[in-house]
Amino acid sequence: MEKYDHKKIEKKWQQKWQEEDLYKVSDSQDKPKYYILDMFPYPSGAGLHVGHPKGFIATDIFARLKMMQGYNVLHPMGWDAFGLPAENFALKNKVHPRVATAKNIQTFKDQLEKIGFTYDWSREVNTTDPEFYKWTQWAFIKMFERGLAYESHEPINWCPDCKTGLANEDLENGKCERCGSDIEQKPMRQWVLKITDYADRLLNDLDKLPDWEESIKEMQRNWIGRSEGTEVDFVFDSRDEKISVFTTRVDTIFSGTYLIMAPEHVLIEKITTPGQKKDVEEYVRSSAKKTNMERTELQKEKTGVFTGSYVINPLSKEKIPVWISDFVLAEYGTGAVFADAHDERDFEMAKKYNIPLKVSIKPFNEELWPEVEKLNVCYPEDGILVNSGEFDNLTSAEARKEITKWLEKNNLGRKTVNYKLRNWVFSRQRYWGEPIPIVHCEKCGAVAVPEKDLPVLLPEVEHYEPTGTGESPLANIADWVNTTCPKCGGPAKRETNTMPQWAGSSWYYLRYIDPYNDKALVDKAKEKYWSPVDFYVGGAEHATRHLIYARFWHKFLYDIGAVSYEEPFTRLQHVGLILAEDGRKMSKRWGNVINPDEIVEKYGADAMRVYEMFMGPFSQAVAWNTNGLVGARKFLEKVERLSEKTKEKVDNKKITNLLHKTIKKVGEDIESFKLNTAVSAMMILTNAMDEENEIDKGAYDSLVKILSPFAPHLTEEIWSELGHKESILKEKWPEYDSELARDEKVELVLQVNGKLRDTIEVDAEIDEEGAKKLALKNEKVKKWLEKKEIVKVIFVKGKLVNIVIK
Repeated sequence: MEKYDHKKIEKKWQQKWQEEDLYKVSDSQDKPKYYILDMFPYPSGAGLHVGHPKGFIATDIFARLKMMQGYNVLHPMGWDAFGLPAENFALKNKVHPRVATAKNIQTFKDQLEKIGFTYDWSREVNTTDPEFYKWTQWAFIKMFERGLAYESHEPINWCPDCKTGLANEDLENGKCERCGSDIEQKPMRQWVLKITDYADRLLNDLDKLPDWEESIKEMQRNWIGRSEGTEVDFVFDSRDEKISVFTTRVDTIFSGTYLIMAPEHVLIEKITTPGQKKDVEEYVRSSAKKTNMERTELQKEKTGVFTGSYVINPLSKEKIPVWISDFVLAEYGTGAVFADAHDERDFEMAKKYNIPLKVSIKPFNEELWPEVEKLNVCYPEDGILVNSGEFDNLTSAEARKEITKWLEKNNLGRKTVNYKLRNWVFSRQRYWGEPIPIVHCEKCGAVAVPEKDLPVLLPEVEHYEPTGTGESPLANIADWVNTTCPKCGGPAKRETNTMPQWAGSSWYYLRYIDPYNDKALVDKAKEKYWSPVDFYVGGAEHATRHLIYARFWHKFLYDIGAVSYEEPFTRLQHVGLILAEDGRKMSKRWGNVINPDEIVEKYGADAMRVYEMFMGPFSQAVAWNTNGLVGARKFLEKVERLSEKTKEKVDNKKITNLLHKTIKKVGEDIESFKLNTAVSAMMILTNAMDEENEIDKGAYDSLVKILSPFAPHLTEEIWSELGHKESILKEKWPEYDSELARDEKVELVLQVNGKLRDTIEVDAEIDEEGAKKLALKNEKVKKWLEKKEIVKVIFVKGKLVNIVIK
């Protein structure tokens, strides 16, 4: 073979694969299927940097392994192209989002094609394609018909810079995830999806996902935030009105001496007395400028304002004042809490504003009681009830049950479950998104667009700047907005809010299965064959966004019979970031971005693929190092040169043993995504082969096969030079012989009381008795045993002997 010319080889094989349709996926069900998927990228104007392909390379390696193992593999790619980033980019560059998105997609696609992936581009999906978003709209209508999609006018997260409403999942540390701006709470008409109806299933079904990382499941559990408690009704003393509060500590209700409402609570305006109006309005305004993170920060000084109103504590029968404080959030529970001496925040606020406090829980530890009784300290733990009437002397746990029963019996409360998870704010007051398929009729109200009229197309416009008024730019397009009611035939107006970016990404994985179906979201037979996704790889930052949304969407589709499985993703793996050489995240801001095109041009796609897998454990962040890339390139050059040493039938037990161990390890490591150690094992084998004067051709063939998922271009070239006519991808993955892979000799560690005293080389199959004899005879061990009593000897086959002494 000529000197390794990566440019020539990679161009040649990429063209050949395309001409032969090598990666065309068949829907024939004569093979077992395997569906491996990347979280599809958002095609930004900046293009890919070298960190982006890390996950794509890993799934490609996995896909190639499965193809060689005889599976029918679906490994598709598409584009998540609606939403704020695309629109903001278009506004900044004064170009239409459709034009900018198409250009950005082409840039991404060109970059990906240079790296040599197994994508069947005939299955490519794009969330901005009307033939795709027709089915996003269809799913929305199905939700609307079942009461899961509804209009709301409650306060929502409003980003003043992006000029749109946001869901909680769009926030990071209480700020807009896209622009970093502080969020305001703004009452607004918007569409909401009732994801909370699925909260228990989303939570409980995590137990059906043993192949998800536990950390991701725990993030979802915390985000859903299920808590059992009691809802208590407090009646106002001077009006025929009540307010409900949620509490997990109803045992402390007798010490409830005031009630706190969130600044956004819908009753604030109604219950504030004239004398308190000015102070309340000012407090509400100032609270709207704070993030939820700032408001709930435990260390911050507690602030509040009295509304002038009072309610009756249903248990103590006392009249207690109603306050407002920004540490209470409208979106949690009922947006109101009763405040007592057994909550740190309530205690602190009461002390500050001289609100009376009363103790109702006595600590189990009697020594704490004097200080608690004097209200010198807050006692927030469980204990024994005091000052609580008929419930005195019950434990907190007993009292929670008994007080709840009493409230239910007297129609003053009820046992309930609360969730941190909020219903999904589904409206965006922007242009670049899927139109919501609803028309508003004065006579009929909100009416779904008939299925035959889908998709509702996003109109072409010259100006799409956000209005900032709460209306989408679509509201200004009269000939698009004005339409006919599908129900009564009268005049109606189209919904002008658009869907969030998360809409299309909530179900896109299903469309890869059946991308051209214009009769259904997905064909049932194809879906049943290909679903669920066997292995899903992507960023951990989507644990409480995309992954919750997709699971909710999928469960809904299951409920209406559109899919046959309750959970969409069987196995999940998150990708560790590739940082810049300076250890920071790659960003144009820091000037540390590395373009993969330049790496591929200089070192080759195969070298980049091998290096990115060799950098470190897949799920860990690691900094880029060009020297490591040079090492990967030299490794590939060495593999290529080995072809000159091949001979038929070379008997070399050492290489044969190492080869079978390597085949075993590489296969297992790819399956478990320990891709760095798979590369390391192949490097060790290559170095061992390089030390030999000649190597067996069959052994070399096997090395090339197991390397092929990592370096597909070079291995195709070598395979062809070796005289093979078919692609190496059509070869069968090598099998290892467990006997030939067995170590003949191993290093045995000798310990005394767990401390290393020596290592010796022994037969791999040595038994406990033989190992014990060798250890006791060892000179370095014997000196530690003099005049000592041996308590026991611990033997771990092939690894160690530990002599335990007194």
